[in-house]
Amino acid sequence: MSAGLLVAGTNSDAGKSVLTAGICRWLHRRGVQVAPFKAQNMSNNSAVVIGRDGRGGEIGRAQAMQAAACGLAPDLRFNPVLLKPGSDLASQVVLLGQAVDTITAGTFRTLRPRLAETAYAALAELQSEYDVVICEGAGSPTEINLREGDYVNLGLARRARLPTIVVGDIDRGGVFAAMFGTLALLDPADQALIAGFVVNKFRGELNLLAPGLDMLRQLTGRPTYGVLPWALDLWLDAEDSLAYGRVLGRPAAPHGTDWLDVAVLRLPRISNATDVEALATEPGVRVRLTVEPAELAAADLVVLPGSKSTVADLAWLRETGLGDAVTAHVAAGRPVLGICAGYQMLARAIHDPVESRQGTVPGLGLLPIEITFDRRKTVRPAVGNGEGDRPVHGYEIHHGYVSTADPQVPPLLRDAAGGGEGAMHGVVHGTHWHGTFESDEFRRWFLTRVARLCGRTGFQVAPDTSFAAARERNLDLLGDLVEEHLDTDALWRLIEDGPPTDLPFVPPGAPRS
Repeated sequence: MSAGLLVAGTNSDAGKSVLTAGICRWLHRRGVQVAPFKAQNMSNNSAVVIGRDGRGGEIGRAQAMQAAACGLAPDLRFNPVLLKPGSDLASQVVLLGQAVDTITAGTFRTLRPRLAETAYAALAELQSEYDVVICEGAGSPTEINLREGDYVNLGLARRARLPTIVVGDIDRGGVFAAMFGTLALLDPADQALIAGFVVNKFRGELNLLAPGLDMLRQLTGRPTYGVLPWALDLWLDAEDSLAYGRVLGRPAAPHGTDWLDVAVLRLPRISNATDVEALATEPGVRVRLTVEPAELAAADLVVLPGSKSTVADLAWLRETGLGDAVTAHVAAGRPVLGICAGYQMLARAIHDPVESRQGTVPGLGLLPIEITFDRRKTVRPAVGNGEGDRPVHGYEIHHGYVSTADPQVPPLLRDAAGGGEGAMHGVVHGTHWHGTFESDEFRRWFLTRVARLCGRTGFQVAPDTSFAAARERNLDLLGDLVEEHLDTDALWRLIEDGPPTDLPFVPPGAPRS
C-alpha cells in the first residue's frame, strides 16, 4: 500500500504541525510504516540532518519532530524546500538540505518550478518506501493570490491525489467561517480533495459545539473528523517562536527554595528559539521571551538566541535599548548567554561581507573575540564535552566563525577532538552550538553555575529531569489526543481509499483571474 493524507489549515499556526505529528504517532503505534512530509517550509527553526552524501543539511524543526513521532531519524526528503527569512523581503533557499540561493518575492517565480519538481520527486520516493506519508500543508490552501504554481497545498494534493483535511483553531474565534471560507474559495477540482475538518484547541462543553458542526456538515457535505481539546502541555518543538507566548511551557515548582528567571530576547529574525525549551523543562526555571529592556534588570540569566540576520538584529538591539540593558546586566555581575548569532553579537567586532554586506560593525564588546562571515555555511552535528567531561550533543548552522580570540579565555565546550568551542568570560558565556541544553548533565551544570553567579543559593537542579523523555511524552500525548478525540476509523478509511467521490461543490468557488 502507498497511501497518504494532506493536513491543511485555515491559517498559519492553526495546528497543522502538531496534528500531523499526532497522526504519525498514532499510525506508528499501529505498526504502520509512516513518514512525514512538508514540501516547502518557511521557518528559521531548523534541524541538522546528515544526508546520503554524508554532508550536513537542514530541514524544518517541525519535520524532525514529526520524524521522531514516526520512530524515524530525520531525512532531508521530509522537507525538501526550506525558506529561511533573513528580512521581510528576502529568504535563503535551502534545497534538500543545502543553501542554494537567496530570493525575493519577485525572483521566487523563476525558481519555483525547480523547487516544485524537487518536492514532487522527494514525495514520490517516500511513497515508494513507506506505507503511508502524512503531508503537512503551509499557511492556508486558500491563498487565492498564490494558487497558481502552488506545490505545497492543493497543488501537491492534486499531483499525488491526496485526500485533505482542514484544521481550524477555535481558540482564535471564527472557526466556522474560516473552515467554510477555506472550502468555498477553492475551484471544483480542489474542493473534490477536501474530505472534512478538524477543530483544534477547544475548551468547554462539546455538546455546545455539536450543533455548529452539524450545520457545517449541512453547508459543506463534509464531516468534522474530531475536536481536539486545548492541551497546555503541548509546547515543545514549536514551529515558530511566536507560538510560545511570553512564558514557555508550564514552569514546575522549584526543587529547592529559589526560582531562576530566564529572559530570552525575542529578536525580529530569531532562529532556533527551541534552544531554550530544555531550560524550561527544569523545575524552578521560568523562561520568558521579551522585547522590554526593563525586564532584563529583574532576570537572573539573559539569553541572546540565534538569528538569521546577525548584524540587522544587533542594530535592533541597540535601537530598542536592549543592547544597553544586556551590557548593564553584565556590569551588575549577572550572567548572559549567547547562542550562535547571539554569541556573535557579544563579540568586539563582526566582519560581515556576506549576510548583511555591511563590512565591519562593532559588537556589544562583552567577549574578547571577533567574528568573520564566510560564504560557506557550516551545517553539521556537534559532539563534545562541557565542564567536567559532561557529554554534550548539539548542532551548528552558521556563516560566521571566530576569527580572533583571546587565548586566555576558557571555552564553554570542547569538541570531540578536544578543541575549544565558545567562550566563558566571567559572567558572559557563548557558543555556536545549538541544542546543547538537551544534554541533561550539561544543562544541570550550567543552571547550577548561573544560580551561583546570580546569588540564588536556594536553587537546586532536579536530579532526574530528562529532556528526551519530556519530548517522548509530548509525542505520546499527541498520539493519545488523535486516538481519543478523532474518528480514527474514518481517518484510516480516508488514508486507504483516498478522497470520497461524492463530495459536493460549495459556491462561489475560486475567483476567476
